[in-house]
Amino acid sequence: MATTVQVKDDTMRLLDALKEASEAKSYDEALRMLLAEKFGLPAQMFGVDRGKVSSFKEEERVEDRDVSLR
Repeated sequence: MATTVQVKDDTMRLLDALKEASEAKSYDEALRMLLAEKFGLPAQMFGVDRGKVSSFKEEERVEDRDVSLR
């Protein structure tokens, strides 16, 4: 879903400079790169939990529990 955002002219010039400097194809891409850098997000989320999550045990399966999920 696309959204329109109102910014001042000087902010638009900064966005243009950011887009060009980052070689982004769109303002969205440029802003996403900037935000990922600001918040320390990895470029890809695949494997982000490696080493933090243990494997499931058979007894942990939800469908085997007596608890209703409704």
